[in-house]
Order: sequence, then C-alpha cells, then structure tokens
Amino acid sequence: MTQQVSSWNAVKSVAMSVFRFMVLFCGGRIQQPQRHVGGRLTFANGTTARVFRETVVRDAPTADSAVLVVEFRLRWVHGFLHRVFRWESLLNTPLFVGFPGFVSKLWLSHDEREVYRGIYQWSGAARAEAYAEALSLILRPVCVRGSVSYHVIPGEVREEFVAGREELARKRSLRFGAQSWAVA
Repeated sequence: MTQQVSSWNAVKSVAMSVFRFMVLFCGGRIQQPQRHVGGRLTFANGTTARVFRETVVRDAPTADSAVLVVEFRLRWVHGFLHRVFRWESLLNTPLFVGFPGFVSKLWLSHDEREVYRGIYQWSGAARAEAYAEALSLILRPVCVRGSVSYHVIPGEVREEFVAGREELARKRSLRFGAQSWAVA
C-alpha cells in the first residue's frame, strides 16, 4: 500500500514535525543512547554499515509496531563528504522525530556501495508509510536516481528486527536476508 503524498503535503508534514520536535526536545524526551553505536550490520548483498547514531523518543507509544527501513544514495557525496554528511545529519533530526508515530531510529553509515540506511521503529505501519513517502519526496532531488527506497514491516519491533542477534553492538555482524534490508 503506497500512499501518494504531494510535495505540498510533504512540506506541511515536515513543518509540523519540526514543531512537534521542539515540544519533545523542550520536554526532554529526545534521547541519543549509545548502546548500538559502533555496531556493524551485514546485509545480504555483502555490504556492511556501522551504526553511527541512535535517536529515541522517551515514552513514545509503541502500539501497532512497525519497522521501517529506508535506503538511499546521496549524489555528489564521496570520500570525506560522508563524514560531513554524518555530522550534518544531526540537523535533520527535527525533520522526522516529530512525525506522528515515530519511536526510534538507528542511523547507519554508508556501506561499500555508498548506500545509507535508517532502521526505524514506528507506532503504526500507515504512519511509517506516510513518513517514508514524505521523506522520499525530500530525498529524491539530492539522491542518485532510483536509489531512494523504503520497506515497512508491520507487526515488527526494531529491537527484535536487529536483535536476537543482540551482539549487534560490537560483537558480531547482523545478517539480513535476500533483499538488502530484510532479516535472514
């Protein structure tokens, strides 16, 4: 079920997210735990990516759990510009944390093919999809054509999606399934 989001609706949604981010931030509810930072994930295509940040909304409702995996490849970002992007990406936090249903995100560095991924926890698959559609519209102009994709997995919890293999944080790689995002 892909929702069609207009550019105008995407801009309005992001503006509302920034407003809600400010409320959450002022309330001390946005956290950046270090538990997963530094862990490496291995994907079915043989590439690996390191978790470089985690963002969590404290006490976010988790009813109707869904995992969202977003993948994209930035245009013109190579070499040291990857480091610049990882640093700059912190400024993007208000653009998604305030979306209805956001619970958490693992930020993954670029892999060997320069593909970035984010693994999110959402409360509600439809909410995850609405966010992903808005994000796709925003990312497409700065990404390699055709590289922006997302996958919503209803009924899944992010911790379980990347865990069970909880050695994620520094002990062993997580292997994903046949698609570059799916758990084996």
